[in-house]
Amino acid sequence: MRQNNRTSTPARLARSIVFAAALLWLSGCSTSGGDAAPAASPPGNVASSPAASPDGTPAAALAASPEAAAEAPVQQEAPPLAAAYADYFPIGAAVEPDQTEGATAELLRRHVNWLVAENAMKPDAIAPAEGTFTWERADRIVAFAKANGMGLRFHTLVWHSQTPEWFFRDEAGRAMADETDAARREANKKLLLKRLDRYVTAVVGRYKEDISSWDVVNEVIEPNDPDGMRASDWYKLTGTGFIETAFRAARKAGGPELKLYINDYGTDNPEKRDRLYELVKDMLAKGVPIDGVGHQTHINLEYPPVESIIESMEKFHALGLDNQITELDMSLYVYNDLSDVGPVVPEDILQRQAARYGELFAALRDRKELLSGVMFWGISDDHTWLSTFPAERTEAPMLFDRQHQPKPAFQAVTDF
Repeated sequence: MRQNNRTSTPARLARSIVFAAALLWLSGCSTSGGDAAPAASPPGNVASSPAASPDGTPAAALAASPEAAAEAPVQQEAPPLAAAYADYFPIGAAVEPDQTEGATAELLRRHVNWLVAENAMKPDAIAPAEGTFTWERADRIVAFAKANGMGLRFHTLVWHSQTPEWFFRDEAGRAMADETDAARREANKKLLLKRLDRYVTAVVGRYKEDISSWDVVNEVIEPNDPDGMRASDWYKLTGTGFIETAFRAARKAGGPELKLYINDYGTDNPEKRDRLYELVKDMLAKGVPIDGVGHQTHINLEYPPVESIIESMEKFHALGLDNQITELDMSLYVYNDLSDVGPVVPEDILQRQAARYGELFAALRDRKELLSGVMFWGISDDHTWLSTFPAERTEAPMLFDRQHQPKPAFQAVTDF
């Protein structure tokens, strides 16, 4: 299916006019607070946002350039992405609540049938204080998905990041990790696991009818830390007890129909994959109800080989587990490369990206029995954590550009 990835001449002209007007406005105006407005970014650049982790957060929605603000309508000629994969697996995207309205919502409605919250369902967003729950932002995403007939994943019940400090404070308000007395450390462990059980029970109880697959624990493997387990406060205080508690509480609160996942990045790396495999196998032997592995799959133009992604899924599939690709995007830069392609992504790079996406999805179609879904960590290039991680620069990791138009990568993924 050949797609036209360029907008019409009138659309380009309209964007140029808007961009020029914005530059003139910025050169002579101030913000509403009275401070001087920042210099305008070159076309295609994005504004800064908070630094993010490999999990893709906590970067807020990234503001596109004035040119990107002149959004063209969602292209109706492009075949719906999810429909192209109806015989294979669901296609989804990570969203923020405000993306359930406006142009991004239109793009989501046309192209995906599965959603996950980028930030709104993490512990700091849902439970800022013990016993206090703020559901509104998460509820907006659930309501949008239900209104549009979309499935949902939950991300994430337990993580070392974006977890409020109250979890790790004893009853006197002291940091549990600083405790040296053995008896008090044991009491802290019990208190922490009790809090976790209550939290998981409350969250799963609220959304169990609406959300079918759940990231129960996220990013617990770190080969460079002792035992190959990430040395988080969770692990320091409970060992692997927090993993067992979270999965058991989720199953008890949600019932047998919920699919429970352990999620991590870099699962294509044999060292990390094998440590995760050992952990999961041990958990299963203890009767811990793990149904599958979430593979984040933050990849780039060169690494990892597609074969490594498939091999990892094969390994867990042989253990009787499901696989999901949970946070897919493709950076234009290899790891530790801090260069910048410039305000406009060169065509040869877009073509390399297209070829790589095409290779990946061809392999996934060929081995569709290994997985039950592919979730992109975003929907279009105007909103991506990679624009500020590991440096602020031009990024374009998605199938749709900043104007929500299909890129060569979209054609590569749908032309089969």
